[in-house]
Amino acid sequence: MKTRTLGNSDLHLTPIGFGSWAIGGNWKFGWGAQDDAASIAAIHQALELGINWIDTAAAYGLGHSEEIVAKALADWPHERPLVFTKCGIIWNQKGDVDYSLKPDSIRTEVENSLRRLHVETIDLYQIHWPADDLSETVKGWQTLAKLQKEGKVRWIGVSNFSVPEIQAARQIAPVTSLQPPYSLIKRETENELLPFCRQQNIGVIVYSPMGSGLLTGAMTRERIRSLPPEDWRNGNPEFQEPKLTQNLALVERLRAVGTRHGRTPGEVAIAWTLRQPAVTAAIVGARHPDQFSGIIGAADLRLSPAEIVELEGAPEKRPDAVRA
Repeated sequence: MKTRTLGNSDLHLTPIGFGSWAIGGNWKFGWGAQDDAASIAAIHQALELGINWIDTAAAYGLGHSEEIVAKALADWPHERPLVFTKCGIIWNQKGDVDYSLKPDSIRTEVENSLRRLHVETIDLYQIHWPADDLSETVKGWQTLAKLQKEGKVRWIGVSNFSVPEIQAARQIAPVTSLQPPYSLIKRETENELLPFCRQQNIGVIVYSPMGSGLLTGAMTRERIRSLPPEDWRNGNPEFQEPKLTQNLALVERLRAVGTRHGRTPGEVAIAWTLRQPAVTAAIVGARHPDQFSGIIGAADLRLSPAEIVELEGAPEKRPDAVRA
């Protein structure tokens, strides 16, 4: 599988990476209880198919996702893939979630992540979300820059940042990457962020390219109604009317294009994000070993200009269309 260089780093990524949000299991922003053995098998399957990086975060499952990644890599007999994780979301012993980018908090987080992941250095360390106070975000970025100089992390990036927030961070230290949400149902990043990152040689790793499972082709109204009560998607407007009908119609367009190529709707949805020249790679989650076989084909799928127009539909019919 061909790789792409991530921004100003020496990291060469496969176009698709393994996303570890869902395997974290049950927490405030979780996907419900998961089978850890199946999660480990899913990671192994992704690596066997050629994936060379894994994205996780301390907050996913309140540390559990990082622990599962470590268990999967302990059993992996080949070269270790790149491991990316994030800081900023913290929790207490009761599991109450909070947020902090204070220097001492980040230093505690990075040590805990190194311990849970069983690695000596984190390949890419990212601020999960900017703080409400820009000055706290800046202090957090200063801490990441120090951790990079100390060798605890190789490269540093941001997630869910705006252009002004990235610009503020760049005054302190180079920003290697941005991790924003991007999919056919969430296209806001096209307006300013993607052009800015391309111009500044900041790598872009998009998350939720299949709309958190909505664009896989396997999501139906019945399946949505049967989601576990603790699944965060129950509160997501994209899974509810009036957006749900629009999104399911989009899935049928994905299915039609995929049929021509012998690919799944999900593969077409991922390929649509990868066609953007500013996008380095896409994070794709999996919870069972059979899921990646219907995902990996996105890495080399090339959509024609006519197919892109077909998928996006008329502007007024797009799920992200804003009416005055």
